[in-house]
Amino acid sequence: MTRSPTAQLDARRAEALVRQFASQKILVVGDVILDRFIVGRVTRISPEAPVPIVRFESEYVRLGGAANVAHNIIALGGSVSLVGVVGIDAAAEKLAGQLQRAGVEAGGLIQDAGRPTTEKVRIVTERNQQVARIDYEHDVDVSVDVERRLASRSAQVGRGAKAILVSDYLKGVVTRPLVETLLADRRTLAAGAAGDRLPPLIVDPKISHLPCYAGATLVTPNHHEAETATLRRIRDDNDAREVARDFRHRARCESALITRGEHGMWLSTNDVEAAIPSMAREVADVTGAGDTVVATLALALAAGATMLEAAVLANHAAGVVVGKFGPATLTPLELTSTFSA
Repeated sequence: MTRSPTAQLDARRAEALVRQFASQKILVVGDVILDRFIVGRVTRISPEAPVPIVRFESEYVRLGGAANVAHNIIALGGSVSLVGVVGIDAAAEKLAGQLQRAGVEAGGLIQDAGRPTTEKVRIVTERNQQVARIDYEHDVDVSVDVERRLASRSAQVGRGAKAILVSDYLKGVVTRPLVETLLADRRTLAAGAAGDRLPPLIVDPKISHLPCYAGATLVTPNHHEAETATLRRIRDDNDAREVARDFRHRARCESALITRGEHGMWLSTNDVEAAIPSMAREVADVTGAGDTVVATLALALAAGATMLEAAVLANHAAGVVVGKFGPATLTPLELTSTFSA
């Protein structure tokens, strides 16, 4: 068992892998979300109910869910094809604008008049303290017709992808038939770009969908999700090792990477079981950190990294973005500089 994985990825190797990100195309399929933040100042409690009154100061939007994954890939220098579902509404227009500004091609998005664009509206103070959240969503599975359109659109825009990333936020896009189609079409999607090697399929999961992920190359639950899936507690590395093994068996996936917050990560594959210490120096907000993790994993594996090298790179990337507020991204330089700091 590898006990000190950081020793296996020095600054020179990390920089070489990150330089290769620029030639990697990733197909991202999943639940796209618009994150809207209403920022204000709290000075008193409402006389109508025991709730704070927030005096409006500003408002801004960011990409969330699979859209944030795609944004992270672009920020790290890769290219991306994004496939998901939006409604026919103002939020869809805002989302398209944000994708355009981020450099993410939105041609893979399918409109569904029967559901709203998933939007999370957070009311926060000027000190970034969240007061409330309002969710606009329709989280039942998409119709069979939309499911087929998603599969067809993935085949169209994902050709040449060197990795496939499924971002599941339980908003209806990710279904077992869709994942089965992506797995079956991997060689066609690669179109010779990855040689004889099938592009890996990586899943950022939700546990109620665990049967959907059978056959995946890598699934990345957080420690709460891993505990829920296995009915086990994670208190130390020994627990993490056993939970990861059990999770792989239950999910029927090749490898699992459990993200453990301040305790880092645990990687479990057929060849490697390793604890990866946390790299975070300062934690401002963990929102969207999982998106950064899977984006970095996909790019690293596409670039030729081993699973352990990819996990270490993703761990370093997570350590950067948790120091930022809201769904965030990082640059290749920010990532490589963590290996020489």
